[in-house]
Amino acid sequence: MQKFFSIGMAVLLFSCNETKKEEAKDAGVPVTDSTASTKVNPEQVFQPFDIVEIAHTVKDFDKWKPLFKEDSTARKENGLSELVLGRAMDNPNDLLVVLESGDVSKAKAFAADPRLKTVMEKGGVNSKPDVQFYKIVRFNPEAKEKKWVVINHKVKDFDAWLKVFDQEGDAKRAEEGLFDAALGRGIDDPNLVHIVFDVKDVEKAKASLNSADKIKLMQSAGVEGKPMIKFYNTAE
Repeated sequence: MQKFFSIGMAVLLFSCNETKKEEAKDAGVPVTDSTASTKVNPEQVFQPFDIVEIAHTVKDFDKWKPLFKEDSTARKENGLSELVLGRAMDNPNDLLVVLESGDVSKAKAFAADPRLKTVMEKGGVNSKPDVQFYKIVRFNPEAKEKKWVVINHKVKDFDAWLKVFDQEGDAKRAEEGLFDAALGRGIDDPNLVHIVFDVKDVEKAKASLNSADKIKLMQSAGVEGKPMIKFYNTAE
């Protein structure tokens, strides 16, 4: 019914427009076709992008953050820009720094530079940083929840795993409290899968990820070993 109503309205509007055009011509008023002059912008095509994720623990987040901000110039010089900063739900001093990289070679050199180690020590980092490089192949710009979960696991074959992931579908995952946010694969190891889900109900999401059905699905998709699962709050 709605469809036919829309068609009817379109016909009515078209007829009105044509009548107005004829009236304008009779009055000697120049008539232009607005539809011809309107430029339609095609939808932007998603372009995969590279990220660097640095996970580490700090003594005091409030003391660490200002020093992290101060070092933004050095990051920019190496083609890095901040995407999001997460604090683990089980320990708010466990941090995940996510940076977009415009040049992976520069990013790797930046991460390996002894200068960064000095900066981290000054900021109170008291664990060995875990640095990972991923290419984000899917990204949902509407994913803006303050709670999210990161899942990393190895698979036998990325393309085979992806078929199972797509067969499950985002609608099914949403029913389980997991809303697709980003999907990446390792730059150094393309069979390393990196998934980010937005979460509205943490307990519901945990129950889904720990369920026998989900574990069985992962195994059928070729997941090797135990996945690393970590829940975060976006740092303010």
